[in-house]
Amino acid sequence: MSFSFHPEAEKEFNEAIDYYENLEPGLGYDFALEVYSAVKRAIALPKAWPEIESDIRRSLVRRFPYGILYSEEQGGICIVAVMNLHRKPGYWKPRK
Repeated sequence: MSFSFHPEAEKEFNEAIDYYENLEPGLGYDFALEVYSAVKRAIALPKAWPEIESDIRRSLVRRFPYGILYSEEQGGICIVAVMNLHRKPGYWKPRK
């Protein structure tokens, strides 16, 4: 299985990496590793994570207040948001 990012989700991911890297050198890298771990878990068991909206599921990121919102697609998952859990909950819905 593979994965792809919605362009806005990829932008969020890169901005969060930059944010954490500016807080402390190396923290952005740690964040990226944790996000990719959450993505790998979602790929391995795509139906194991709770459905938060029709066909959109959320895999939580360890150590950081983020969730990976994704939908299943043929042969993989599409990440629609790298969501800060303290952000307005439905901001990503127009991306579906």
